[in-house]
Amino acid sequence: MKTNFSLRIKTLTAFLFVAAFSITSCKKESSTQSPAVSEEEAQTISQENAAADAEYDDVTEIGLSTGADMEGMRVAGDGTASGNRIIIEASLFVDLQFKLGPCAVITAEPNDTTFPKTITIDYGAGCLCRDGKFRKGAVQLHFTAPIRRPGAVLTITLRDYYVNRAHIEGVKVITNLSENSNIKYTVQVKDGKVTWPNGRGFAYAGVKVVTQIRGGDTRSIRDDVYSLEGRSETAYNNGVTVVKNTESPLIKAVACNWTSKGVVKIKINDRVLYIDFGNGDCDNKATLKWANGQIEITLP
Repeated sequence: MKTNFSLRIKTLTAFLFVAAFSITSCKKESSTQSPAVSEEEAQTISQENAAADAEYDDVTEIGLSTGADMEGMRVAGDGTASGNRIIIEASLFVDLQFKLGPCAVITAEPNDTTFPKTITIDYGAGCLCRDGKFRKGAVQLHFTAPIRRPGAVLTITLRDYYVNRAHIEGVKVITNLSENSNIKYTVQVKDGKVTWPNGRGFAYAGVKVVTQIRGGDTRSIRDDVYSLEGRSETAYNNGVTVVKNTESPLIKAVACNWTSKGVVKIKINDRVLYIDFGNGDCDNKATLKWANGQIEITLP
């Protein structure tokens, strides 16, 4: 049986995934000019950038889910000193394999209960995963210690990694800063880059902090609430720069499927937009605002 802390880790991964408009970022490419951006293009870039954020959050979900699955590592053998062998059994990653499907090959090095440990998820030349996404390449996960341990660091490296037609590059570093049973992680993206077959794409790097703000003193995860803050800068290949930061923390309760509160400021060259997640009501709606208007958007 997985521990209550493990369930909280899985809840945290859900927050990172559901908050698709949350903060990731990029290194700005030098440019002598800042091209004008229309309101229509600014809206498109805002939503396109959020969709790419969700893919990086999905990689985080894979990493933290792998860490939670590894809590099931155990000794296998005949009970004698000579016969005992400490291994990672294939069935250990049942939750991860259920998400990804049978096409992904998962290996561990070293193949025992010691740390540090590197887990490789290899999609080979490509396969359709159970979640409906076509992936190819590999995701390498390096754990300095069990991810639920305060101070543990998980480094996720993408190797020739594609999701559908998008080439996704970079390194994510997740650091466990938890204390007093409350979960706190920093999630940093280094050398991030997304490229589509038509050449359109962007680079980014940045950091966000996810903190459990309620429910840490109970065994149930149903009353858990998380807060997310961060800043990012995204540089598109055509010279457009997107700077995002949380004007007020994004709030996600376990009891709600969506981020229900908080504001993200998005600056696209000379255009400024805001995504307002509301006043705390649990629904799948947010408002995208700009100087001359606003539209309601539906959260994934």
